[in-house]
Amino acid sequence: MPETGAAPLPPTPPARSPLFRAEQFIWLTARVLEQRLFAYHFLNGAADPVEVALDAYRNEDGGYGHALEPDLRGPVSQPLHTLNALHVLDAIERCGGQRVDRVCRYLTSVSTRDGALPAVAPGQRGYPAAPSLPIMDDAPSSLLATGPVVGLLHRNDVWHAWLFRATDFCWQAVESLEKSHPYEIEAAVAFLDSAPDRPRAEAAADRLGRLVREQNLVALEPDQLATRPVSAGYGPAEHHFPHDYARAPGSLARAWFTDAEMNRSLDHLATGQRDDGGWPVVRLPWTPGVPLEARPMVTVQALRTLRAYGRHIG
Repeated sequence: MPETGAAPLPPTPPARSPLFRAEQFIWLTARVLEQRLFAYHFLNGAADPVEVALDAYRNEDGGYGHALEPDLRGPVSQPLHTLNALHVLDAIERCGGQRVDRVCRYLTSVSTRDGALPAVAPGQRGYPAAPSLPIMDDAPSSLLATGPVVGLLHRNDVWHAWLFRATDFCWQAVESLEKSHPYEIEAAVAFLDSAPDRPRAEAAADRLGRLVREQNLVALEPDQLATRPVSAGYGPAEHHFPHDYARAPGSLARAWFTDAEMNRSLDHLATGQRDDGGWPVVRLPWTPGVPLEARPMVTVQALRTLRAYGRHIG
């Protein structure tokens, strides 16, 4: 029996439910940060422990490093690490205040000449990085890195001088997209879902939805993947589905797909849970440790997406 006055135990998901199986996987494999995020999202955990765990990745320059994004190793701050940190702060409703002011100062310090972010800043040189993230002294602006950061800051009503030129870059990049690939489209959606000019965002999203279908950038029939090509440079299983673009019903990308298409996509996501309770990483591994760190991140996201659409997880 627990002692009188002891803190109540967290709720236990029903045995063999997707959530129960995922919980065992998280406790067995995840970093402290993902363990605490899982507890926050699904076990009535508090936000403070998540923030404390995130602090381990923060550097004095206001950015984040230390492989918070598993594809970039080493201690130095990088835009993609910092994007992941903003995702965490947004998830626990703490994306604001002095912490985010410091983040914006870091973003300013690594911005390109047009005020946007490179995918990888030159400081990564000397530390391991995925082959898909080349290190250049004068790296170009990247919508993949900039779009989600700008979207998250607007979503949380953050206003900083850095945002003005970065927002202009995102509009120009999104509205000029002609030929793209799924991860870039995801970044565009992340920007458009929170961009302040809603009519402009809706018009841009409508155009992107047509582009996704015309360029065959979405798998609408999950049971026919064996005969379906992937985008150039992607792994053989690196397909993208409607739920990858519209992670919640409120996303502008949700209008791109019929109810039947979205239901098939969510069915496929639900059945993707492995025997060990986690969801797989579909990107090609470039070093053994990366999938081990990334799978808990993917698992938390899969559960959040299923729950957002009202699917039973336990």
